[in-house]
Amino acid sequence: MRSRRRTSRQGAAAVWAGLWAGLCGPAGALSTDKDQPLDLEAASAEIDEAKGRSVYVGNVVAVQGSMRLESDRLTIFHAGSKAERLEAEGKPARFQQLADDSPEPVKARARHLEYRFDSEELLLTDDAVVTQGKDSFKSDRITYDRVRSVVKGGAAAQGKERVRITVDPKGRDKGKDEKAPAPGATRKPAGADKKRP
Repeated sequence: MRSRRRTSRQGAAAVWAGLWAGLCGPAGALSTDKDQPLDLEAASAEIDEAKGRSVYVGNVVAVQGSMRLESDRLTIFHAGSKAERLEAEGKPARFQQLADDSPEPVKARARHLEYRFDSEELLLTDDAVVTQGKDSFKSDRITYDRVRSVVKGGAAAQGKERVRITVDPKGRDKGKDEKAPAPGATRKPAGADKKRP
């Protein structure tokens, strides 16, 4: 039997605001998401205020506006109503959210996702991938320092695998004339390449 629980806005809002901001950056998240109700669903929930830990297990799905987190296990460590750390585990754990400035959602997946609220650092480990549209950033370990806006992967993030980055140039130039010349280049008039009699 699946349990469905609408969480209290006090503690849960802090948890989600930190996680989503960590994944999408300060300007990246859809601005209306934080004002939407938070729904969390799992096969089981254990909230232990004395230990400062909430554990959700079994097909965990958390949704707030366009934000969605899916994992096998979600653990939130807190002191009172203040969240300190969040850990999501899955095969893989998945996250996605729309951004104000893009029609493409930001998506992340890894076997382990950890967010520290005090330092605002996000850590994705074991088959970590972050994508938006056709752009992707892959490694065994990806870190994002939200305060300094620094993303690291591979050895720079204490990982063991190389970083694989794909950037779709067409995604960067949306709305631009695809036939526009490169900066500094001149455009030949139509028919300039034809030989004249």
